[in-house]
Amino acid sequence: MIYCNIFLNFSVGPMKKGKVRILYDLSPELPVVGVVGLGPENAAFNELEELNEKSENIRAAIANGVRSLRDLGSIKEINVDGCLNPKAASEGANLGLYYFDELKAASLKKSQVKLHFLSNEISDESQWNSGVLLSSGQNLCRTLMENPANLMTPTKFAQIAVDTLSKFQGVTVHVRNKEWAESMKMGSFLSVAKGSDEPPIFLEVHYNNAPNTKPLVFVGKGITFDSGGISLKQSSNMDKMRADMGGAANVLSTIYTLASKKSPVHIIGLMPLCENMPSGRANKPGDVVTAMNGKTIQVDNTDAEGRLILADGLCYAHQFDPFLLMDIATLTGAIGAALGSCATGVFSTSNKYWTMLQKCGVETGDRMWRMPLFNHFTKQTTDSQLADICNIGKYPGKGGSCVAAAFLREFVTCNSWMHFDIAGVMENKDEVSYLSKGMSGRPLRTLVQFVEEIFENRAF
Repeated sequence: MIYCNIFLNFSVGPMKKGKVRILYDLSPELPVVGVVGLGPENAAFNELEELNEKSENIRAAIANGVRSLRDLGSIKEINVDGCLNPKAASEGANLGLYYFDELKAASLKKSQVKLHFLSNEISDESQWNSGVLLSSGQNLCRTLMENPANLMTPTKFAQIAVDTLSKFQGVTVHVRNKEWAESMKMGSFLSVAKGSDEPPIFLEVHYNNAPNTKPLVFVGKGITFDSGGISLKQSSNMDKMRADMGGAANVLSTIYTLASKKSPVHIIGLMPLCENMPSGRANKPGDVVTAMNGKTIQVDNTDAEGRLILADGLCYAHQFDPFLLMDIATLTGAIGAALGSCATGVFSTSNKYWTMLQKCGVETGDRMWRMPLFNHFTKQTTDSQLADICNIGKYPGKGGSCVAAAFLREFVTCNSWMHFDIAGVMENKDEVSYLSKGMSGRPLRTLVQFVEEIFENRAF
């Protein structure tokens, strides 16, 4: 059992935020009790931090508590108090217990425990269950990103989408093959895929539980392994590039979560999936390829491949006449240099949607930070010697995430567009205490809340 210290202060005294004390044999019904410190009682919205610190404190404290009880090894079930915020407590517990060890021997796996919520209030139970569904969505995203590239190929990713999503009412899944992409003239996407023996897939998922509304279309980068191609990456940490499909993982998991919650929304997810590998067929620096909209692209760096596959995804997205077009990608190391892991970098042509998104990040604890879309950066990518546009800027190492966003904007005609660069938040070391070390699945919960609020407020 895990309690907040606000209920047991009389027996354990003051406790620091996030600290855990384990008590034994309080009664036959309570053989083991974990008590956690929630921090200051007056914690609230912190304007400078752009966080609801009370909710974040609860997530962190509950995560520490359930982990401490699990790690005892003998605990099979844990009852969790809602700490006056059942949704945050549920997120902390379910995200905190996640650990990717599916490929390890049984003796090396973490102990499995079952969580129960301590409350008789229907409204509290509803909030707890909402947190369970949000956590399950983020944990699905983490699992997709953690799986090694030999087990998470484009074909396997698409099969998981079919198996996971087809059971939901209102969801349809289309698995498009190379021949379909060729018929759509997706030369930019296919130019990246041709370097690998793994066949490319263009995954298209529809979820419509809001009849008679235009869709929100969401495009996710699905590079299931990124070697850099001919512009080969350094070998150190290249294994992390199994998660370069984190954008596609977020799109799939966002739709999975919305469908699980039966949210009244209309969303279409587009995921170009392939590997970026060096071979005799791979793109070469200086090659020129043609995107679906007819624009020619000079490929001066084959490791700037994410924007190449997103270009065709964005072009295709317009045929659905979206009221908002979004894309998400582990796109640039530059965004990590700018923001670290504190927030997702967001580029937006809409002040209205940016304001809504920022508020959602405050509540979920997964913050957003707006980056510039100045013409200053557009000029750097449209100044190409051989083609209409170049896939890298004129000044390497300067404003890389902004140049990448400017490149993508050249394939967008929709009035409202948002680009999420999640390279900086792809992985968690110890920055978010209620997430274990490994791929983070961020910013899944913010995306879900954002989509729900758009449709709830009819902000079309």
